[in-house]
Amino acid sequence: MKLTDKKAIFLDYTGTMVREDEPYTMELLTYFLTHSDLKKPEQALAVVWGMIKQIEKECVGDAFIGKDDMADRILAYCVEHYGLSGDLDHMHAIWRKSWIHAPLFDDVLPFLAACPLPVYAVTNDDLCYIEQSFDEKGVRVAGIVAAELVHACKPHRAIFDKALEMAGVAAHEAVMIGDSVTSDMLPAKELGITPVLLDRKGGRDDGAFAVIRSLADLEF
Repeated sequence: MKLTDKKAIFLDYTGTMVREDEPYTMELLTYFLTHSDLKKPEQALAVVWGMIKQIEKECVGDAFIGKDDMADRILAYCVEHYGLSGDLDHMHAIWRKSWIHAPLFDDVLPFLAACPLPVYAVTNDDLCYIEQSFDEKGVRVAGIVAAELVHACKPHRAIFDKALEMAGVAAHEAVMIGDSVTSDMLPAKELGITPVLLDRKGGRDDGAFAVIRSLADLEF
């Protein structure tokens, strides 16, 4: 896919830059299944991801909370509703490691090295954890647009407005690349930012958005 007349790229973090099926997430899932009433991975993932999306939707403005508070809230909910037991501090620590140490997809560093446009990471994760992650991995970007900067998570438009402000570009001059239709594609399209869906596994091309299978598919 060739991008012309663009001046900035906004790049989602989780699921786009770093893997979600990484060792710490798997360790956390295993611990959860052995210490709760939920015994199937898909059930546990559905509960946790459902809670994450619900909290992200609600934590706007004065109600905004960071990832650590969010993790504690989810764990407490699972204690009450799904019999979660064991060492909650240990679970939280594993979760925190996933925010920092999740490995990059293989196409990320080559893309960043070759891209002639400034790239801004756009994320619902806390700035301190993204900075640690990038330092560890040698990632260099023009800026990090974290939810805490605007007290709102994707898909709230405030985080995209902040990205445009940070990059100093108009909406039609920017591209949003991400793996989520709900969190990345739809809000970008609504604001006039060009949305590009990263579908590494294939099968998600319904014609609604431009789709790539790898960051290497982008041409400038």
